[in-house]
Amino acid sequence: MIDQTNRPALPIRDVSGRVSLIFMVTLAAALLLLGRAETYVVDQARQIVTDLAAPLLELASRPVSAARRIVESTDQYAYVFDENERLREENTRLLAWKEAALKLESKVARFEALLNVQVDPTIDYVTGRVVGDSGGPFVETFIVNVGSEQNVESGQAVIDTDGLIGRIVATGQRASRILLLTDLNSRVPVSVEPSRARAVLAGDNSASPRLEYVPTNIEINAGDRVVTSGHGGLLPPGLPIGVLIQTEDGFYRVQLYSTRARLGMVRVLQYEFPDEIDLQDPPAILIQDADAEEEGAVVTDPVSPGGGT
Repeated sequence: MIDQTNRPALPIRDVSGRVSLIFMVTLAAALLLLGRAETYVVDQARQIVTDLAAPLLELASRPVSAARRIVESTDQYAYVFDENERLREENTRLLAWKEAALKLESKVARFEALLNVQVDPTIDYVTGRVVGDSGGPFVETFIVNVGSEQNVESGQAVIDTDGLIGRIVATGQRASRILLLTDLNSRVPVSVEPSRARAVLAGDNSASPRLEYVPTNIEINAGDRVVTSGHGGLLPPGLPIGVLIQTEDGFYRVQLYSTRARLGMVRVLQYEFPDEIDLQDPPAILIQDADAEEEGAVVTDPVSPGGGT
């Protein structure tokens, strides 16, 4: 016997089954179509996302770029600072070398200037530097940093780049005292060129010492050159001293070549008076006598007042 109560449910079951079948078929078709169009859709979606994200990425990259530039500039500033410090140290060393080179150049120039003063090559000398002015209102002396350890002795002549400045009056082991030509106690035998007139240069504590004991029978003029005569055997002959000037008081004075304010490097001449005479060369008086005999003149003995032999 058939139950009549379940009959209305059969049509509804049949409809739901058919709808499910249609849905599954449609879904399968959609998936199939989507799989084929996946590449194109994904590419388009990627491009759209890129276009939308580009401005955002650009805005986000600006702080990063600024930070990178700041870091780079900081590194560059640090390098410049280090380089500046290195250049400063190098500049300091170069300035020290420059100062040493200038001192050496000045020292060499003073030595070369000393060599310009012509001195007999047989005369030894020692070079020193003026280290002090021990003079006063009535004394004209200097201190030089050479002494007995360098064979410096009292009485030796002292010259600078221009000529004679004085002589040694006292010596120690490592220092000596120079009596200047301008000192009141200075007396130096000199010769006036070209007349060869002999005189004495006497200091009087003025800048220009006075010329004394000038022969009256020999003509001398202002501007004549004054040199050491070598008489007395203390100073070598021919050392330049100065030029002759005539003052209003009628006395001849000597304007010295050397200047007290410029005294620096000096030379102490270790001159020794020759105590032996070379007799191999005939004396000049004998040569004059021979010339006179050839001319037929009467020759007198320079020793005997009467001219006899």
